[in-house]
Amino acid sequence: MKKALFLDRDGVLNRERGDYTYTVEDFEVLPDVANALKLAREKGYLLIIISNQGGIAKGIYNQERVEQLHDLMADKLAKSGVHFDEIYYCHHHNEVGKCLCRKPHSLMLEKAIARFDIDASQSVMIGDSQRDMDAAAKVGVKGFLIESNSGILQIVESLK
Repeated sequence: MKKALFLDRDGVLNRERGDYTYTVEDFEVLPDVANALKLAREKGYLLIIISNQGGIAKGIYNQERVEQLHDLMADKLAKSGVHFDEIYYCHHHNEVGKCLCRKPHSLMLEKAIARFDIDASQSVMIGDSQRDMDAAAKVGVKGFLIESNSGILQIVESLK
């Protein structure tokens, strides 16, 4: 079985602006992300993004915009030798309808665990909200709650 580093997107990988991030102009990868993810990969972790993108359900932006930002992020990080194993995102929002994938529910994590044969007990989730921690706890993944935009390198350095 494999171990995974699950990552929230906004506030963990890219700058949290306090509003929906859906344009290229507003998307900024945080400074220590490339080094942290390279180190995680060297330590044997799969790299999987788990992100709520409720602005889609609210009609603020569409899936094409989300995919465009994910491509931009992947391209920027690929220049540093970083590649994600998968990016899961939920396009639902509680104000518009219910689902089982939107964090704090755990369906996105469950899908990744099944697909990649991940050992949840050896895996971690880094997020900047309690809903990230709740989703991780539901599947037995250790959670690290950070302040938005604070960086993740120190946490990755502490991983085995």
